[in-house]
Amino acid sequence: MIKAILTDIEGTTTSLSFVKDVLFPYADQQMQAFVVAHRQDSSVAKLIDEVRMETGNAVLSLADAIAQLRQWIAEDKKIAPLKSIQGLMWEEGYRNGVFTGHVYEDAVRNLLHWHELGLKLYVYSSGSVYAQKLLLGYSDAGDLTPLFSGHFDTAVGHKREVKSYQTIVEAIGLPAGEILFLSDIAEELDAAAQAGLQTCCLVREHQPTDTVQHRSVKNFDELDVMGIT
Repeated sequence: MIKAILTDIEGTTTSLSFVKDVLFPYADQQMQAFVVAHRQDSSVAKLIDEVRMETGNAVLSLADAIAQLRQWIAEDKKIAPLKSIQGLMWEEGYRNGVFTGHVYEDAVRNLLHWHELGLKLYVYSSGSVYAQKLLLGYSDAGDLTPLFSGHFDTAVGHKREVKSYQTIVEAIGLPAGEILFLSDIAEELDAAAQAGLQTCCLVREHQPTDTVQHRSVKNFDELDVMGIT
């Protein structure tokens, strides 16, 4: 019986277009103004130093660090200082009402229902835990963060590696077979299944499913969580 649900965000609870067409462009367009305005803040200064460490250039100028961050955005790199700076920028955007976090209506409805049933809900995304909480905290449906018992990002490992899911299982403290992982990426589901988790593929927005060897649904309404054993 399923006792916990671990869900991806992008393409699963929120649309791919929200991340790619709203959040990423905002971070790219505002990067220079944000970093320059906050360069004296200890948190931003520390992250710029981390950019220098990542590039191996300890004397990288602020302008070149900004250019490097924007290049990483264009290349969709999952690099820690970039993710952290994006999180700070997105917080500013959310707080100023520039955008709200998109969450599918069926996801909201079922997350609320599963929480009421007593299931433990967790998030595992390549976006930082900070960014996850912002999206869910400032969602179209209001603050959804109280529904979740925990959040995981690539600090536990990459999402296509079996070890990452083994680490998450240990953190959750339930047998792997009692945890259901939801994602739209076959390779992530493969890794989770190899770690012993139950899996389900979300096939939203017409992505191909020919190579998916997992139970599949078009939305959360089609998912009979209590029927999975």
